[in-house]
Amino acid sequence: MNKVVLIGRLTRDPNVRYSQGESSTAVARFTLAVDRRFRRANDNQDADFIGCVCFGKTAEFVEKYFRQGMKMGAVGRIQTGSYTNNEGQKIYTTDVVVEEVEFVESKANNPTSGNDGFQKDFSPEPSSAMGDGFMNIPDGIDEELPFN
Repeated sequence: MNKVVLIGRLTRDPNVRYSQGESSTAVARFTLAVDRRFRRANDNQDADFIGCVCFGKTAEFVEKYFRQGMKMGAVGRIQTGSYTNNEGQKIYTTDVVVEEVEFVESKANNPTSGNDGFQKDFSPEPSSAMGDGFMNIPDGIDEELPFN
């Protein structure tokens, strides 16, 4: 099984390009700074910088809604590869191919969310009638719920 789950901050805006051909596909590349849980002795590094790539609708979503500094949840798989650079050296690569992304923090907690109108708050508004932040369930629906 090859499954990766990451939560980290974007180090810069995602770089999005489109493949060539009759059906072009969006390809987004970005780096997530993922905090380390523990620090080794004599190690000053607090985070790992993990290269990520995603394709298609996921890439378009990342391009539209994520910016530098935003916290992202990403699920995918590790993929290795290699290529020969202009000097004839073989370069080995390791990327996380991201298949799912999520917003991890609210707009209020995001250090990059200003009043530029870019980031929208997608969380539903709680019912103000109850005042407790929970949605009202209509009367008579109890028998339709999968739990009691």
